[in-house]
Amino acid sequence: MTAKPQPVIIVKKKSGHGDHHGGAWKVAYADFVTALMSLFIVLWLMGSSDKVKQAVAGYFNDPRGTASLLGTTMTGTGATVTAARNNDLQRLKEKLEQEIKARKDLEKLSKQIEITITPEGLRIELLEDKNGTFFQSGSAQLSENGQQLLALLAAELKTLPNKLLIEGHTDATQYSTNANYSNWELSADRANAARRLLQGDGVRPDQVTQVRGYADQMLRVKNNPYDPSNRRISILVKNQNDSAPPRNLSIPNVAVAAPLAPGSRPAGNTAKPAAGAVPPAKPSAASPPARSGILGKLTAMLPGTKK
Repeated sequence: MTAKPQPVIIVKKKSGHGDHHGGAWKVAYADFVTALMSLFIVLWLMGSSDKVKQAVAGYFNDPRGTASLLGTTMTGTGATVTAARNNDLQRLKEKLEQEIKARKDLEKLSKQIEITITPEGLRIELLEDKNGTFFQSGSAQLSENGQQLLALLAAELKTLPNKLLIEGHTDATQYSTNANYSNWELSADRANAARRLLQGDGVRPDQVTQVRGYADQMLRVKNNPYDPSNRRISILVKNQNDSAPPRNLSIPNVAVAAPLAPGSRPAGNTAKPAAGAVPPAKPSAASPPARSGILGKLTAMLPGTKK
């Protein structure tokens, strides 16, 4: 029996240079172009003006706060803005201190007037002594020294766009035996007395945003709750960026009806319909009224709800 001839298999190989390298050259080329672009940016920055350098440096230090300062026409960065704000407060602090020293009748009170720059703004504190300098003991009535000092402060504060916050503090001594008038009421009344005098001397009504009374809960000398300097009035000149009123938040208008007692009628329009008027149609029990918004969508997703 003759053997069957074996089939001839011909293998053809495609020749080409692309298969030897694949796509690795693209990655290398992209890295090269990126490095070249970075070099050009560095060379451009080295030859740019100081104003441009400050703007670029400010962006990378604080992208969120200084993103709007990019470009060649900008005058500063986030750090520059903060420094300028502190400089304005420092100038106001020095001016107030000079004016107090220039007044012979107030110069003796300079040790009881503490002006400091805080992250919130410029804090002016009127500290009491054991004899009562600005307020009589247990009273919200301003003394003559207190009125003169607040009038001097009002002349400067009314020219500022910054908002003001006034705080009243007491020490741990209980000044009243009346259960309805404690140190809480006294501290709030003293802060309000300062507000009335400041606004009477020209401070705008909308410039004072808050009046607070802390009683003895924020002591200045914590290890001595009865120290006279714990009794004080604080006026905070807030940073201008913090003075903007909060934006109105959109809240869904959802009306919630209070449950009615059995046999009672809902408040509101209880007048009887006129003769001949067609009474409003009552919704059937099988088809509840349609609800709009998120509540309606959630209700529609419940099992057994008709769509």
